Amino acid sequence: MDRIRITGGVPLEGDIPISGAKNAALPLMTASLLTDGPLQLSNLPHLMDISTLVNLLTSLGVDITMEGDADDDGHTGRVLTLTCGDLSGTTAPYDLVRKMRASILVLGPLLARAGTARVSLPGGCAIGTRPVDLHLAGLAELGAEIELTDGYIEARAPRGLKGSVIRFPRVSVGATENLLMAASLAEGETVLENAAREPEVGDLANCLTAMGAEIDGIGTDRLVVTGVPRLAGTRYRVMPDRVETGTFAVAAAITGGDLTLRHADADGVSAVAEVMARAGVAVKQKAEGLRVRRNGAGISAVDVTTQPYPGFPTDMQAQVMALMAFSDGAAMITETIFENRFMHVPELARMGADITVSGSSAMVRGVSELKGAPVMATDLRASVSLVLAGLAATGDTLVNRVYHLDRGYERLVQKLAACGARIERISDRGESVRDG
Repeated sequence: MDRIRITGGVPLEGDIPISGAKNAALPLMTASLLTDGPLQLSNLPHLMDISTLVNLLTSLGVDITMEGDADDDGHTGRVLTLTCGDLSGTTAPYDLVRKMRASILVLGPLLARAGTARVSLPGGCAIGTRPVDLHLAGLAELGAEIELTDGYIEARAPRGLKGSVIRFPRVSVGATENLLMAASLAEGETVLENAAREPEVGDLANCLTAMGAEIDGIGTDRLVVTGVPRLAGTRYRVMPDRVETGTFAVAAAITGGDLTLRHADADGVSAVAEVMARAGVAVKQKAEGLRVRRNGAGISAVDVTTQPYPGFPTDMQAQVMALMAFSDGAAMITETIFENRFMHVPELARMGADITVSGSSAMVRGVSELKGAPVMATDLRASVSLVLAGLAATGDTLVNRVYHLDRGYERLVQKLAACGARIERISDRGESVRDG
């Protein structure tokens, strides 16, 4: 199993290209199930989750070809054409779904197009229960008959899906995306109230509109979808990854560096930029992307509470906690989205961080330095928080179980090394291995 070794203390300087957003790419790929026409997606990141979904979609009958490694503007990013002329099956098996929670997003499209779907209950990072009840309740409102049998969701809509008014009792990105796709082919009008407002949801809605869907309220918490008989293929470019943007912004801040994050957009990371500004970090929009650098000598402590968009994203909580570990005061970090997302705390403590967890909050008291140590990654964002801490720590940090990182960060080691980081990925045999 590969590991990452970091020798900290180097301010990062240079440019980092921001990849396409994984959390946008995955639902966009599943949208290919809604049409028999070709859906060409550009700026796709090369990640394990993308490969997992390719395997799942292929098993359902989607023909997938890679058209190259560059977008129309020359930006490196994979270009895939996905064509689902005829479904070869409607079962998403456990062996594929267990690897990635986003696999649940095939449920709505399969049900809308084929009238039946059998999808294993999903897996993914172990950061909480993340139930699929909102997905199932919403589809039931559209007329689906649903049963849970032997770990599988069995869904049928023999008379097709019918539009309805669905009010989510809590905000759910995945449920909003699943229902949005299903409603696009449902008969009549569907209203999704208290819908997720995340930019990735908007990216999906814009792509569906380009395919012929009729969707009003994009970017708001009330989406109105008028179902159409069929959707067509289209060409669509995946948005930049705002979590990767925020992660590298923290890398600049935690090392006292100066980075330009190419292709990044300040609008998608406004909540993160606000926290960074209060911490003493400048985030400025430039023509080529975002420039991030620390204003002064230290990091000011900032309290953070995770919230659905446009609030502070839960996917940035671990990274900001690593930053606050170096602050000149005490910061309270409160997690409201997932109940088990402080698993990085004991590992940061191994490096000397002073963090006390009480329920859903963690008090982070800044220390003058962290010291490199062997640490264990537990999930995707926890993994990268340990890498960030290692970049600023004294001595060597060895991050184990880095396969989590392959699910969400494209060429992480390569991008950091290009900006001066002393970082390498090594195999069990102690050999350096190529990143990405």
